Amino acid sequence: MYQQMIFVNLPVEDLAAAKGFFTELGYAIDARFGDESTAAVVVSDTIVVMLLTRSRYADFTDKRIADATSTSEVLIALSAESRSHVDALVERAVAAGGTASEKVQDLGFMYGRSFDDLDGHTWEIMWMDPAALDR
Repeated sequence: MYQQMIFVNLPVEDLAAAKGFFTELGYAIDARFGDESTAAVVVSDTIVVMLLTRSRYADFTDKRIADATSTSEVLIALSAESRSHVDALVERAVAAGGTASEKVQDLGFMYGRSFDDLDGHTWEIMWMDPAALDR
């Protein structure tokens, strides 16, 4: 079966800093799909985050580009394999210069935390107990 991919395109102020941030989180940069104004962050086999300088991002839209530090333009949610993986990724994000939200969602069967990256894009990291899906 064909595995559809998602490419999340995000505008960034400082491409080098953004690349460094995501590599600190453990993600690889695929140099085949980048240049001086773009970088491809490989999150999984089917998820790639394209970091684009604001000027390069503007090539793809006529709309005003949101300032994610003051306006929410998207919430990017990623699954994690366990509660401890949720915590570990958020802690790595903070150590790399991101900002953690103080809100923790703990419903027992679902656990989540979030952080903002260097450009203010919000990333929600969630774990859900697979057994809860069978109920």
